[in-house]
Amino acid sequence: MSGQGSSTAATGIIVLQGRGIVGGHAEGEALVTRDRISGWGGIDPRTGTVIETRHELRGISFAGKVLVFPGAKGSSGWSGQFHIARISGMAPAAMLFNEMTTKIALGAVVTHAPSVTDFDVDPLSVIETGDWVRVDGDLGRVEVTKRTRG
Repeated sequence: MSGQGSSTAATGIIVLQGRGIVGGHAEGEALVTRDRISGWGGIDPRTGTVIETRHELRGISFAGKVLVFPGAKGSSGWSGQFHIARISGMAPAAMLFNEMTTKIALGAVVTHAPSVTDFDVDPLSVIETGDWVRVDGDLGRVEVTKRTRG
């Protein structure tokens, strides 16, 4: 594979294949970071906003977005904070991540957001903030429509 995922020229959609962690379907605008996310002290679960000092997404909310990131960092508080984000209506629509850990697995489950990992191509090399992403957590399939850059 070219390192870009498979692409359908007629539709302009890039397809990534991974392993579904939480099933279901979601779509939305991508929010991409190369920084790991800390749950405890790193996010405000009432707004879905990253609050961690020096994080590239500081001040930005992931609520309703397809969150694309390397993985979780920090303590087991990760799942608790993302659970609060879900019950506050501020959770990501879906999560795509590279490194599977127990804290992110539990966080994905309590968030109820379709989640995929173990991709054939690194999603951080293909997806950019603002792209439109469709996630099928049952099949581990991700479709990316690149945003028109102006």
